[in-house]
Amino acid sequence: MNCLYQTKRIFDLKEKMLSSKRYASIEQARIITRVYQENEKLSLPKKRALSLKAALEELEISVEDEELIVGNRTKGVRYGVVFPESGCSWINQEFETLPTRPQDQFLVKEEDIKEFREKIYPYWKGKSLEDAIKGTYGIEINEISKVVKINQKDHAQGHICPDSALWLKLGPQGLMEKAKKKLKNCKDEQKEFYECTILVLEGAVHFMQRYHDLIESEKIESLKEVGKICMKLSKRPPETFHEAVQSLWFLFVILHMESNASSFSPGRMDQYLYPYYQRDIEKGILTKQEALEILECLWLKFNQVVYLRNQNSAKYFAGFPIGFNIAIGGVDEKGNDTYNELSLLCLKAQEHLGLPQPNLSVRLNKNSSHELMQAAIKVVSLGSGMPQFFNDEAIIQPMIEDLGIEEKDARNYAIVGCVELTTHGNNLGWSDAAMFNLNKALELTLNHGKCLLTKQQIGLDLGSLETYQTYQDLENAFQKQIDYFIDKMMAAEKIVEKAHQDYLPTAFLSTVIDDCLEKGLDVTKGGAKYNLSGIQMIQVANLVDSLAAIKQLVYDDKMISQHDLLNALQEDFKGYEIMQTMLLNKVPKYGNDVKWVDELGNQWACYFREKMKCYTNYRGGPYHTGMYTVSAHVPMGENVGASPDGRNALKPLADGGMSPVYGRDLQGPTAVLKSVSKLNNSCTTNGGLLNMKFLPEFFKTETGCLKFENFLRAFVDLKVPHIQFNVLEKRFIMLKFILKIIIIDNSCCWLYSILC
Repeated sequence: MNCLYQTKRIFDLKEKMLSSKRYASIEQARIITRVYQENEKLSLPKKRALSLKAALEELEISVEDEELIVGNRTKGVRYGVVFPESGCSWINQEFETLPTRPQDQFLVKEEDIKEFREKIYPYWKGKSLEDAIKGTYGIEINEISKVVKINQKDHAQGHICPDSALWLKLGPQGLMEKAKKKLKNCKDEQKEFYECTILVLEGAVHFMQRYHDLIESEKIESLKEVGKICMKLSKRPPETFHEAVQSLWFLFVILHMESNASSFSPGRMDQYLYPYYQRDIEKGILTKQEALEILECLWLKFNQVVYLRNQNSAKYFAGFPIGFNIAIGGVDEKGNDTYNELSLLCLKAQEHLGLPQPNLSVRLNKNSSHELMQAAIKVVSLGSGMPQFFNDEAIIQPMIEDLGIEEKDARNYAIVGCVELTTHGNNLGWSDAAMFNLNKALELTLNHGKCLLTKQQIGLDLGSLETYQTYQDLENAFQKQIDYFIDKMMAAEKIVEKAHQDYLPTAFLSTVIDDCLEKGLDVTKGGAKYNLSGIQMIQVANLVDSLAAIKQLVYDDKMISQHDLLNALQEDFKGYEIMQTMLLNKVPKYGNDVKWVDELGNQWACYFREKMKCYTNYRGGPYHTGMYTVSAHVPMGENVGASPDGRNALKPLADGGMSPVYGRDLQGPTAVLKSVSKLNNSCTTNGGLLNMKFLPEFFKTETGCLKFENFLRAFVDLKVPHIQFNVLEKRFIMLKFILKIIIIDNSCCWLYSILC
């Protein structure tokens, strides 16, 4: 692989893409609005299907002369799409501020604002998903928002790994034939579903043909072969590697056009694309260098789709984390380690491009090969934050035991978005259902249910730190506070999921999620084989450090009085600086392999996880938990007053999810792994994130790379589910700390994304 290089084609395409400006686009909103207006008497699923078909047939398209993979959901690259079915009110309020807001800025055109306000918004006002949720349960959601962030309120649900292998096997024509056969013998209540799937698949066929027609009409000689591929794919499944990659990209463009959601992920691309690659190599019609160039063209396309969120959501998911996650390596259905040349080519593409998309993940296990690990380590050393590593030994068994996933599906797990776990092609995982701020719940428990920042009563008044006679009394009250907000959260989740069923059925997605076509049931209504919902626990590290400080300094050693600590928290440590220093330095912290401290984290993570088992989501599936933040540790920290771990009010919580608080892991990386390994892996079946930092000097020698491989093998042996690395010079680490330029969950949003 060392002889492979990045071609001038890729260099030129990358430069063109990075120099392109980001705009908010209303083109699809215009089409959707017109179709709804013209078909008022039809059902909402029919209007949804017709509007997607119209968008596929009418949206402006473009190509670049150098491209080997074509297609996008807008004519311009990196445009944010206004999507009226899911939410218009926030766009109406924020349109002018998109170019200047703190996170994820988009340029706007005055004529687009005018058209939106005069023609689009008046039609959609009160009719969108966002409006339905606000009208039904908006007050209740706002009341718990300091503790619980309910997601998916103004956009469709993403975080899905479609059955890409099925798409490649059948293509849109094959799927359409399947839907037509089902339609002939279906029940009356299934008829509309099949009619909608046929409509959107017809649109997909036309979309592919349009790229052929554009290339022909503009006489672009350099794209003649690409144009032929597009026409072939509209009629039959792919046969070559180039065709398969182009077909795969069409799938993801159309999924984004239907739902305008984040994190539709290709999954184990090195497995299902490998037969096409191997055949072409054996026939002599493809070289490794040509295959790499095709992959790198795909990598560039992954960076051309970004997601327009409202200003509040952009705080929690900053850096345009669209979440195309590709997983390479890992065990096969029989449990044997597997990787191939395509796995290594994926790493080479990331090595060459260093872009934030796709989120590249490497699955490791006890038999992972030295070759794959060293190739991955080489890419890690370059500092792009990729690849991240997932541990088959920690992930597969909990999926089977805790979620009831079949063994073959669990072994074939994929990753969506940043670190969220899913099965491949048969799961609506709803992995970002909500985020639960455990630290805010503790704050309310310590202060009569009152917010330290606003003094408002937002939680249960169970007493205060002054009234709990024992540490056990405090824990009992904390449990009740958590239970109270979980109940509120689950009531909100039912409203949100029902609204998605009512307002955002997804006929196209349903064609590539197993069991939907067989059942004649849309994926939003439970058509998938697996129907999960994931809740994130935010943030265990701060919680552990706070509880450890209270337990040791207040109740065990009685070095600080209950009254004084509560006063210190209420005053944000002003006048209590010596106490703050004690809280920071006199108590061991999570991340240093101190058993009793680490077990506090496991205790509360398991408690939260067990409470989730008491609930069933609106599709009849189980809730489960994860530990990751994307960028939520910053805005969630802004909701939390001073905390007993010595943290000042409004400051960020720990990043990552399973990571220690920044600067408190003093015993080295192995101690961090050992602390994290004490967390029960049933608590991270929705994904867990461990962030670690290394200096680039570590990777300069062969010995250093071998030591790093041994560290990764220790990660596997300790059954930690996930790890990823920031590789930074010391001066950048200091700059990051001083300026709080947080490199957020590096596979999701690293410094490159902020600068772009």
